[in-house]
Amino acid sequence: MKKILLLSALLVPFLGYNQSEPIKIEGSAQGTTYHITYFDKKNRDLQPEIEQLLHDFDKSVSTYITNSIISRINSNQKNVKVDKYFKTCFKKAKEVWKNTNGAFDPTVYPLVNAWGFGPGKKQKIEKEKIDSILKFVGFDLIELKGNTIVKKDPRVALDFNAFAQGYSVDVVSGFLNAKGIHNYIVEIGGEVYANGKKPNGDNWSIGIEKPIDNKTELNPLKAIVKLENLAVATSGNYRRFIIEEGVKYAHHIDPKTGYPTKNNLLSASVFSKQCIASDANATGILVMGLEKAKTFLEHHTELEAYLIYSDEKGNYQIYETPGIKLILSEVTDNE
Repeated sequence: MKKILLLSALLVPFLGYNQSEPIKIEGSAQGTTYHITYFDKKNRDLQPEIEQLLHDFDKSVSTYITNSIISRINSNQKNVKVDKYFKTCFKKAKEVWKNTNGAFDPTVYPLVNAWGFGPGKKQKIEKEKIDSILKFVGFDLIELKGNTIVKKDPRVALDFNAFAQGYSVDVVSGFLNAKGIHNYIVEIGGEVYANGKKPNGDNWSIGIEKPIDNKTELNPLKAIVKLENLAVATSGNYRRFIIEEGVKYAHHIDPKTGYPTKNNLLSASVFSKQCIASDANATGILVMGLEKAKTFLEHHTELEAYLIYSDEKGNYQIYETPGIKLILSEVTDNE
């Protein structure tokens, strides 16, 4: 999964309370960290069950586990049956792939590895190499039939890391709901879902960072957002990148070119009712770039978005959908 430390999370929860004592749990999962805060009248410690849930989730869709379902499918093992986690990821990926006209495509996995952003060994990047890989990149080359995956080319490989953390937030949120807990915030690797309110009636708050190139430390905040029954995920080009011969290459790969994206869109925060949708669409938006993203968002009003981009002078500019103004406040430089 995405290897993001809490201090480098793209979204930063603020967890301060003056009323009923919250239960706070935190730990490591999916190569990153998680932080969960909830209010439970029964005062239950649900961390063991949540960690087992996340462990089972990883065994399904983590490319960093060699015997996970997705890894076994990628290596063309026979008679691999998919589970509910894999099915949900595949179906959502197919939906977003269609909606974004291929900007979001989980079959970029061989390219992700080639560029050194996956578990595989980085390769020497040459046009001929990229062109050869592109022949088996395309979500139309793979299908889900019942509980099995069918490939048109055995070299096709899947990578759900661009949105699996968002889905894991939904999985944990669903678990808390099933336990009768309805006031909580779940953050995994910077992706967030907040349900209900704090006991004092306040909404949950998260921060969106300035997109400053920084692999390890927390950036200053650009905005603060109040959430209620809402998910948010941010994709940016300032956390995971490599620099070769003075050129920066971000980890978002354009499935059409085989190269990391190059546009003036620096980060995309997407809000929706499901974190899996926020996460997948944030990735697609960052790949498609600002102008295409504007058109896309006009046609997908189920999504709200806060986009930070760079103008010709290198200054930050903002594009936001209409609903964002109701929940977001900008942070001035002197705050």
